[in-house]
Amino acid sequence: MMTFFYISAAVALTSSVLAISRSNAVHALLYAIVSLLSVALIFFMLGAPFAAALEVVIYAGAIMVLFVFVIMMISSGPGSIQQERRWMNFRLWIGPSVLSTVLIIELFAVMSLPREPLSARPVIESKQVGIALMGPYMLGVELSSLLLTAGLVGAYHLGKRKRDDSQMEDVTIHD
Repeated sequence: MMTFFYISAAVALTSSVLAISRSNAVHALLYAIVSLLSVALIFFMLGAPFAAALEVVIYAGAIMVLFVFVIMMISSGPGSIQQERRWMNFRLWIGPSVLSTVLIIELFAVMSLPREPLSARPVIESKQVGIALMGPYMLGVELSSLLLTAGLVGAYHLGKRKRDDSQMEDVTIHD
């Protein structure tokens, strides 16, 4: 079991470093998704399947889709079709595909191992997680949501193109 943990940790570290070092936002986003999936597998191996499912659904799913929308907003313009064709290059998908394949093989291997019965473990229900998140950890939850919002607003303003005067001439104000 420790071998699988170290493989997942290596995939998480590799994909995180590649996500940080990519200059292209879409490349970085793909590696960030692989990193989040490997962290979910680590949660699953540690005996927290609910946390693993939340990691996949919330972070690798919802938040990454939100980042894709931000990238789409920022990169809309006359050259966006050529940019999308460059992003769809086959070489772009090799790294995330290899790392994801390692995670899928590892997940099936971990699931095929004999496990202790579920009755031996304490069961943590979603209601208990919700009470904990909206109770003593509410400040941390709210701060993380503000941090994500500030990051998205900052990314939008950094990537927003300035209008030139020719576009402003078309705007007329009616009373």
